[in-house]
This record gives sequence, C-alpha cells and structure tokens, in this order.
Amino acid sequence: MPSVRTTWTWQALVALGLLASFTVQVQAQTIEDGVMMPGKNLCTGFLYAHDSWDEYWEGTLKRVNGNIGTITTESLSWVGNYGVTNRLNVIAMLPHVWTEASQGPLHGMSGFQDLTLAAKYSLLETDFTRRGALKAILVAAASVPLGDYTPDFYPLSIGSASRRFASRLTVDFQAQRGWFLTGSAAYTFRDTVTLDRPAYFTDGQLFLSDQVAMPDVFDYTVSAGYRKEGLMIPVAFSQQTTLGGGDIRRQDMPFVSNRMDFSKLDALVMYTIPKAKDLALRVAGTYTVSGRNVGQATTLTAGLLYTFHF
Repeated sequence: MPSVRTTWTWQALVALGLLASFTVQVQAQTIEDGVMMPGKNLCTGFLYAHDSWDEYWEGTLKRVNGNIGTITTESLSWVGNYGVTNRLNVIAMLPHVWTEASQGPLHGMSGFQDLTLAAKYSLLETDFTRRGALKAILVAAASVPLGDYTPDFYPLSIGSASRRFASRLTVDFQAQRGWFLTGSAAYTFRDTVTLDRPAYFTDGQLFLSDQVAMPDVFDYTVSAGYRKEGLMIPVAFSQQTTLGGGDIRRQDMPFVSNRMDFSKLDALVMYTIPKAKDLALRVAGTYTVSGRNVGQATTLTAGLLYTFHF
C-alpha cells in the first residue's frame, strides 16, 4: 500500500506540511516565504485541506492497489502568527486530521496531529533600489506530537509521531513593480518513534526493538510570482529528499521510517478583501509530480485569516 503523510504534504514539512499564512495590506507570510509580519500584529484563522490519491510509488514502481482504492486525508488547522518586532515573528499551527480509504477493510484515523512552533528572524533587509529589495530570513521550527495516535498504520496514520526540529534559510527578492523570486531550503532532524510492538522488519533487516530511528529530511522550495495591492499569486516547485530509510516491500504496507521523496508543483492565490481589510482569503492547489514511497496526491487548501492590530 502507498505511503502518505499530511505533515509533509504542506512543506514541512512539511511540511512540511501543512503552514500558516498571513495577509495585511499586500503581504502574506508563511514559514518558508520571504515576508515578515509587522510588529505588534497578530493574524489567526483556520485552513481546510483536502488531499487524495489512488496511484502511488512503491519504491520507484508506480502502481494502484484495489484493496484501498482512493486514500483521502482532510485536515482543519488553526494557525497563528505574531509579529514580536518587525524583524522577529512567532508562528504556531495545530491541525486536526481525518483519513479514510474508499475500499477494503482498513479503517481511517482521526485526531489532533502535531503542534508546530516556529521563530522567524530577518537577518538582512536592504532598502528598495530602482531594481528592488533583498531579504535573508532564518527560521527555527519544532514540532511535537500532541494527539495520542499510532504511527504504525500507514497510509492511514495521521502522522509519524516523531518530534522534529528544522532550520531554514530563505532568500527573497522583491521588485518595485510587485514581482518577486524566493528560494528556501531546510534541514529537519527527526527523533526516534516508539511502536506498540516488540519487533519490526524494514530495509531488509529485522529489529528486535520497539524503537525506530527516523531518517532526517532535506527540502527546498523555489517560488516566483506577484504580490502587491492586496494580491499575492505565487507558483512554486518544491522537492523533499529523505536522508535514509528503506522502500515499501512488494505487496506490503508502508512503514513509518520508509524513504519518502517527492517533487511538487504549487499555485496559490491570496487576496485581501477590500471591504474588510483585515480579512484575508487563501486558496491553493498542490500536485505531486514524482515521488518514492508516496501517493501521487492532489491537495486543495482554502482558509480565512483575520489580523488584529495591537
């Protein structure tokens, strides 16, 4: 069966996931973009995501599985962004996730997934010239499992139940006319996972332990688009590489420490509603172009966010 994880569907992550976004006047903010929230402003709201696939890569072999049909993952995430200063932002996110299979005997899971906290600091900001402005941003993020869920039930588990720490560097160029180009890369350290069984088999080896070592992850995103006058329209290409882990065994269920690699295309529209200038609408779509031990997923996201000024 295929392997998928909502945490990484949103750049994480995972990203990661699934991530907070913010609009005030003409700006938007997520963990990996090049925009900083103004100081003493709080943006909070909810994002809904719908992710589905019926084809997947078993290692490098692309296939379908009639025993599960289509795997659907839905999530409703609370997000909050606070500008401590103009150069230091704090971001938090907590998703509630549901999974289900359209065929077969496997039952879906639901519950709160992982709490993510991040600090975003602007290392470098240049003033606008005739060509534009340059910015360099450093992000430190940590995630801890909040719900009491099992990670040993892929592809229907709602997460990996692994504590994670990520460091990210983002470079952003904003042109005077509104066009921008952003590059962002992150390295994620993942802690061991505890299973509810005394032994497991993966990557050709038998382990007489309930502790699973999780491989670290490297990911990067390149995005370009337009942000000005209450509108932001970026397109992005992202890629995740798992630094270790085995493949799904033929005709077997996926395992929590499997290598999960993918390349994705993403499009986003963020719009500040004119008659409610502190209310922002976010709509996005993501498609998995290629992968290894993941489903070829289509993800649609929509949400409303409101900004409070202190």
